[in-house]
Amino acid sequence: MTVWIALCDDETAELNKTEKILSDYEQKHADTDFMIERFESADELLYMVREREYSPDLIFMDIYMPGENHPSGMEAARQLRDMGSRAKLIFLTTSKEHALEAFDVEAFQYLCKPVQTDKLFSLLERFTKETEREQEKYILLRAEGTITRVSLNDIVYCEAQGKRQCIYMADGTQVIQNLTMAKIYEMCSPCPELVKVGVSYIIHLEHIVSLNAQEAQMDNGRKIYLPRGTYRLLREQYFDYYCGKE
Repeated sequence: MTVWIALCDDETAELNKTEKILSDYEQKHADTDFMIERFESADELLYMVREREYSPDLIFMDIYMPGENHPSGMEAARQLRDMGSRAKLIFLTTSKEHALEAFDVEAFQYLCKPVQTDKLFSLLERFTKETEREQEKYILLRAEGTITRVSLNDIVYCEAQGKRQCIYMADGTQVIQNLTMAKIYEMCSPCPELVKVGVSYIIHLEHIVSLNAQEAQMDNGRKIYLPRGTYRLLREQYFDYYCGKE
């Protein structure tokens, strides 16, 4: 598995220490390949993400990076989330006082320096296992000559339109596929939240806002008028899903 990693710290010595631990981990795990980029300020990292479409999987971020008119690690993390970054964030810092703030930016972990090798190794094990599970919930779709990796969790629903299928995504885009509904449903099998409704729809239970015998209101603003005889089973699947979550 290839993992793109960003190291962001204003101290070269700290960058070296973290990179050395990552290198040691990589050598002990032949199936893991780390692609590491180093940044000595949050500005550098933000620029790469904003202007160069740099998209790391994992970011090690120092919180305290002094400098007038420069963002702290926490502020940089907020900006990254505002830009849509889904990278796992690991804060490395000398103080515990920002630990609660880390939850606001969905930090993966908050570690105090000096970082112990065994703790970081354990964290990397958890990261790789979670990443492998998440990658199982992606499919590749071809549209207009371009192949795109799509998260199954971002599919709101799929609708049959004649011989084509239209996939409605959470970001408002639509992807037309010249595949059968049966084939798309097979591709969606790693995500049990995507359920078949009659012969014309595949609906993601997570994206249902409200449901009655006539229609399902989706969180992208669209309504799905339910085919005759499908409401009872969909209602049971919907309740089972949310009861199971709790």
